Amino acid sequence: MAQTQALDISVFGVVQGVGFRPFIYRTARSLGYAGWVKNVGFGVEIHLESPDPTDFRDFLTSLENEKPPLSLIEKTDVRSGTFTGCSEFTIEKTRGGESFVFISPDISVCDSCRSEMMTPGDRRFAYPFINCTDCGPRYTIVDSLPYDREQTTMRGFVMCPDCRREYEDPSDRRYHAQPIACPVCGPQVTLIDASTRKPLKGGIARAAALIRAGKILAVKGLGGFHLVCDPFSGRAISRLRTIKDRRTKPLALMARDIDVVERFARLNRPEKELLTSARRPIVLLRQRRPLEGIAPHLKELGFMLPYTPLHYLLLRDLDLIVATSSNRKDSPIMQDEEEGEGIYRLCDAVLTHDRPITMRADDSVIKSAAGRPLFVRRARGYVPYPQSVPEILRIDGHVLALGGELKDTVSVYKNGYVVTSQFLGDLDEYQNFRYFEETIAHLSHLFEIRPRLVLSDLHPDFHTTRHAQRMGIPHLKVQHHFAHVLAVMLEHRIPPGERVLGIVWDGFGYGRDGTPWGAEFLAADYSGFERLGHFRRVPLPGGDLAAKQPWRMALAYLEDAFAGDLPAVPALDLVKPQHIHGVREMIRRRINSPPASSCGRLFDAVSFLAGAAPLEVEYEAEAPMRLEAAANNGAAEAYPFDFSASEAAAPYAVSFSETIRAIVDEMARRTPLGDISDRFHNTLAEVITAAARRAREEHNLETVVLSGGVFLNRALLERALTRLQAQGFKTLRPILYSPNDESISLGQIAFGLNHLRGKP
Repeated sequence: MAQTQALDISVFGVVQGVGFRPFIYRTARSLGYAGWVKNVGFGVEIHLESPDPTDFRDFLTSLENEKPPLSLIEKTDVRSGTFTGCSEFTIEKTRGGESFVFISPDISVCDSCRSEMMTPGDRRFAYPFINCTDCGPRYTIVDSLPYDREQTTMRGFVMCPDCRREYEDPSDRRYHAQPIACPVCGPQVTLIDASTRKPLKGGIARAAALIRAGKILAVKGLGGFHLVCDPFSGRAISRLRTIKDRRTKPLALMARDIDVVERFARLNRPEKELLTSARRPIVLLRQRRPLEGIAPHLKELGFMLPYTPLHYLLLRDLDLIVATSSNRKDSPIMQDEEEGEGIYRLCDAVLTHDRPITMRADDSVIKSAAGRPLFVRRARGYVPYPQSVPEILRIDGHVLALGGELKDTVSVYKNGYVVTSQFLGDLDEYQNFRYFEETIAHLSHLFEIRPRLVLSDLHPDFHTTRHAQRMGIPHLKVQHHFAHVLAVMLEHRIPPGERVLGIVWDGFGYGRDGTPWGAEFLAADYSGFERLGHFRRVPLPGGDLAAKQPWRMALAYLEDAFAGDLPAVPALDLVKPQHIHGVREMIRRRINSPPASSCGRLFDAVSFLAGAAPLEVEYEAEAPMRLEAAANNGAAEAYPFDFSASEAAAPYAVSFSETIRAIVDEMARRTPLGDISDRFHNTLAEVITAAARRAREEHNLETVVLSGGVFLNRALLERALTRLQAQGFKTLRPILYSPNDESISLGQIAFGLNHLRGKP
């Protein structure tokens, strides 16, 4: 930068509500510069002046290296300014304009606030809503942008003189901390008896005592309520599972500190970093010692650390609690006491508060795979961080993508960035569809989105497709597995024109030919794809019922592998003979048995044949998760498989007939379940490697994209990555997003941007 007496800087990114203006104020004053800083519609503007010409390099270095930890600078525009003779550096009032400033996700309470809260004599001692510019609620309390107090749910709380003084002091840690509060002027906690709906005395301490006594409490957090109980009380766990209609699905745990976590789980460094980060996700960890009833038939436990002051106060006298979402089965997390049938029907007491929640958001759930994050669910703590789009894909105007049907999210595009919503759930449940509609409305209002194009899945009967058709604007449909590939390409900023091999494995996606797809090998770029191969199709006897009863898929694969001559398989002894006969007839006569290339259903079949899966699963991917949990992570060989001619519109289909026959043979020899699981996971990793080599030889493809819900399987993902990298392939997989259907809306945005490129 040439020497000048004035400099103007525009900063775009997550720079509001994260202490950015106070940081600029302190930095400029410490370096002797005059001028001002202010929030504007797109971010922050800075004007610097110096009495003598300078290059302001010291300020720019501090801006880059010392910015607040929660800020995220996406773009900085630096230019010479006009010297006006400012006498000091000030923070000016927010100026409006078209809004696409980013807002920070909700962040856990910082160490400084937690220290104050635990210090007797401090005016915020034991106050459950302490916060500062470095921590606290953000996305879940914001109604509009720019991020100012009157545009959050804190506007109803009038600051006391002490809070006002801190709020207006640029040198204070709480300068312009919009949720600033104290016991005198801020939100308050109330403990309510669920049966009488009358307040109980004793507050948080009484709530902890009720938990120790085996009661179930609903506790209001940042994005909704948790149902909380003692994880060591079998009776409490049993009651909670009955209330939530959750027989075996894992329950999340909240531990007082990392030492408690390490008593029950084994952590590596990446897992510890995720667990202790300011985002505070639930992290799936390998068990050190089991907790009965928490995660039946699995070897992982989901732990999180406290992230609100209220959680810390509740856990002062409790080592560990169950903290699961306060929702009926398949419904969204509840954000207020009276929603639906009311929170009181789900618990013995409610620990609530009077700070409203604008946007509900569940806890994020993450694994660590190959040292990097692997999102199972992306929500609180990570939403609404933006995704930058490569310059060549940027267009004028706004785009809205509605995702698929299951594990849905929506995404919006504006000014070169995509914001993807929190996990919304399965839209065939009415309350989740309402959540979907309220999220579209909230994001559209928050970021002033007026879409010129809406995108949905290819499936004609999805709720998202029908919603898009009702919008009355141009509408594009994107094939499900193609959208998975595009999401990863956009995240990793792959340029237009570059083709990749997309290996997308999941349970179901509507195919371009109108048939169910599920395990696909696609040569793809942003403009389209070629279907290179898929798993050989087998019937889904009973349609959707085949995904709920793994024995049906076991029969389908046995019929395929043994040409109708059913072998003796111990697992089938659990199925009534008349049911076996009925399903075999369905398969043979092709009654309600659509052929599909589903990888998820292959996992179901193998899991059942090997003795890991139950007759009927409670939750999606339960059978594959049980099979993964059984793996020994040994160096077992792979089973045989075959690349054969495809019966569909693709060059090849992968047949697992030999794999199934080998597994049946091993079951007859009483091979341990762990060895069978290892060999099966190795088989799929070998299929991936063989397909990649074929794509390299036949199509000159060197980059492999792995996506789809099957790649939430850490054992499979890590084995596949190891083999591909050993073969010299460039490997890409979701890091900032989930490989499951949550990423569909992001991929749809990528297709829409490429479609609109160059169009006015």
